[in-house]
Amino acid sequence: MKAYLFERLDDDKVRCNLCNHRCEIKPGKRGICGVRENQNSELHTLVYGRLIAGHVDPIEKKPLYHLKPGSLSYSIATVGCNFKCKFCQNADIAQLPADQKGRIVGETVAPEAVVADARRKQCTTIAYTYTEPTVFFEFAHDTARLAHEQGIRNVFVSNGYMTPEALDMISPYLDAANVDLKAFTNDYYRKLCGAKLAPVKNTLIKMKRLGIWVEVTTLVIPGLNDSPGELRGLAKFVANELGPETPWHVSRFHPTYKLTDHPPTPVETLLTARKIGIDAGLRYVYTGNIPGQGGENTVCYNCGELLIDRWGFQVRQNKVRSSKCSHCGVAIHGVEL
Repeated sequence: MKAYLFERLDDDKVRCNLCNHRCEIKPGKRGICGVRENQNSELHTLVYGRLIAGHVDPIEKKPLYHLKPGSLSYSIATVGCNFKCKFCQNADIAQLPADQKGRIVGETVAPEAVVADARRKQCTTIAYTYTEPTVFFEFAHDTARLAHEQGIRNVFVSNGYMTPEALDMISPYLDAANVDLKAFTNDYYRKLCGAKLAPVKNTLIKMKRLGIWVEVTTLVIPGLNDSPGELRGLAKFVANELGPETPWHVSRFHPTYKLTDHPPTPVETLLTARKIGIDAGLRYVYTGNIPGQGGENTVCYNCGELLIDRWGFQVRQNKVRSSKCSHCGVAIHGVEL
């Protein structure tokens, strides 16, 4: 299928304007993502409707804690990614084209079928997740438009590297996003992800300006992005540029893919990161991958009342009433709380 957002260049090359790599692609070649190819001076997507994953998940698994807690999300993905993260937790599908000589796999599914199945399975959202949704943007866009028409919300779980043009195009149908802010140094992004920090920050700011509900996730890796100074800088950016109402998820790292020489994140490091976020003025800071530590719960920032009690991805109790604290009445930020 002919891709969205590209331009023709000299010598039969094309420039992809979907993500901030803005790859210049020669005839017969693909971009960094491995799933967009120059065919006769036109850019084509190789993964339209080629779903490698389709599951029903709790919305908390995205993680999105402030969008209809306890609801179900119909979660889809194709192969491919525009990042090359050494710690990729879904490398078997995200990095499949890169690691298997351009191989493309997936079951052919139409947008109408995705929306119909989401309705049938009583999902209130469709999540474009597991791999980077930007690389299957055409399918995500067409599916999101249909879902929007039928009252189903759309959410991206993203690395935040899409261009302003792509974000403008999807924004009428995109209700929420969890964006990985993987670290707060360009050196980290360059060495571990093959990308740059600034475009991610710009995407987050633009998403907030467009009225998309945003939550931020940082996978905390020992010795790489866990220094208190870096975490403070990241937390201040979220609080000052995105707003203190923006949830920040600090998650535990487990050795995987090409980064197996670093240990799992100590629980104490995540608890310290959570305190750093709260001290920076963030109202909702959560710890991930360490259930039972209390960091998954939503607590009223005004009176301290426990409002949403979670264990892992399960909501055990929700005492938010009409998006307000049931104890003191202050507004609790989010969507359909």
